[in-house]
Amino acid sequence: MIIKNYNVFGVMSGTSLDGVDLAHIHFTISEGKWSFQILERETIPYTNEWVALLKKAITFDDLELNKLNLDYTELLGNIIFDFIKRNKISNLDAVCSHGHTILHQPEEGLTLQIGNLPMLAKIVKQTIVCDFRVQDVQLGGQGAPLVPIGDRILFSEYDYCLNLGGFANISFEENGNRIAFDISPVNTVLNYYANQLGFDYDDKGNIARSGKLNLVLLSQLNDLDFYKKSIPKSLGFEFVREIVLPLIEKNDIGIEAKMHTFTEHVAHQIALALPKKEGKLFVTGGGAYNDFLIERLKFLLPQIEVIVPDSTTLEFKEALIFALLGVLKLRNEINVLKSVTGAKKDHSSGVIFQY
Repeated sequence: MIIKNYNVFGVMSGTSLDGVDLAHIHFTISEGKWSFQILERETIPYTNEWVALLKKAITFDDLELNKLNLDYTELLGNIIFDFIKRNKISNLDAVCSHGHTILHQPEEGLTLQIGNLPMLAKIVKQTIVCDFRVQDVQLGGQGAPLVPIGDRILFSEYDYCLNLGGFANISFEENGNRIAFDISPVNTVLNYYANQLGFDYDDKGNIARSGKLNLVLLSQLNDLDFYKKSIPKSLGFEFVREIVLPLIEKNDIGIEAKMHTFTEHVAHQIALALPKKEGKLFVTGGGAYNDFLIERLKFLLPQIEVIVPDSTTLEFKEALIFALLGVLKLRNEINVLKSVTGAKKDHSSGVIFQY
C-alpha cells in the first residue's frame, strides 16, 4: 500500500473582506482516499485602508489595477512569510494561494485575482501554486466555483455542501456529476448595511432579526434575472454593486428591515437551490455564524439536517480546499470540473512559480 503525504499551506481572501485566511495543512492519500489535518491557522485582518482600496478597485483602470496587483502581492507575500516564520513551519511542498478577486466577468472572458504574480514566490521563499480561475474562463467556463472538487474528495458524506461567505454557493452530486453554482450574495450585502450602523458585521444576525420583513422588497429580490438563469452560473461583486444594492435602496425602509428582508431572501434562494429537500446540509463560511439565517434555513427546509462543523473547519474550509487544489496541480491531476464551471473539459488549473 502506497501512502503519500503532503505538507502544504492554503491561502484564501474572500469577497467579504474580513482578511486573509492562512492554514497549514497535512494531506494524506492512501488507496485513493484523502484525509487532512488543519494545523496552525489564522485570519489576518486587512487594515481599514486596504479594505477601502479593495472595495474601490472595481472602478480602477488598467494602470491602477497593475499597481494594486504589485502592492497586494507584496502585502500578501509578507503576511504569508511572517506567518510561516512565526510558527516555525518548515519543509513545505508548496504554498497554494487563491489571491483576491477584483473582477469576475466570465461572460466577457475576464476574471482577475490579484496577488498571483511570480514575485510572490520570491517574497515567501516557497514554491507557489496560484491563479486557479483564469484557465477555466479561457476554456469557456465560469471560473467558479472551484471548491466543489474539494467537497467531493474531502466531504463526500454530506448530501450538500453550502458555503456562506460574501456569496452563497452550493455543491452536490447528481447523476454521477458534481454540480455546483453560486446562489446569491450574502455577506457582501449584509456587511454593507452593518457597516452603515458602525459594525463590521451583523453578529449572529441580531440586527437583521430586529427588523421587519418587507414583502415588496422580498418579491423584487426574488424576481431578479440571475435566479432565472440555468446553471452553471457564478456571481461577482459587480452584481451587488450594479443590481442588488440599487434595488434595495429604491425601498424607503430602515436598515434593519433591509437586512431582515435580505436574509429572508438568501434563505429562500438556498431552499430553492436544493433539488431534494432532504438529507444532510454541511454549512461553512462566516455566514454559518449568522444564527438568524440558519434558523430561517431550518424553517424553510424542515426535512434537511443542517450541520455546522467545528469553528476551524467552518472558518478555514476554503483555505483547506485551495491547498488541495494546489496539491492536485502538483500531481498534474484534475482540480476543476466541467460539470461545475461549464468549461469544455475537466482540467488541472493553476500556475506554479518556483522559488
